[in-house]
Amino acid sequence: MIPSGAIYLVSGITDMRKSIDGLSLIVADVLEMDPLSSAWFIFCNRGRDKIKILFWDTNGFWLYYRRHEKDRFKWPKPTAAGHIHISSQ
Repeated sequence: MIPSGAIYLVSGITDMRKSIDGLSLIVADVLEMDPLSSAWFIFCNRGRDKIKILFWDTNGFWLYYRRHEKDRFKWPKPTAAGHIHISSQ
């Protein structure tokens, strides 16, 4: 699936035990953004070996999960806004 809206890296670390509800609360409460927008929100864990991607599509959420066995994701340090805007269509 190709993103149709903005992409946001949620800076800092996220507890990967969080499900769709927990991640959408971070988007709404911490980032003060609409989780039902067309944006993709990407979260990373403390070890930087796992990411989750959350986005809304028509009538439901998609949640992608990726785990590296040996490598680590390069991840930005926390920002005042709580996110880094990567792109928009």
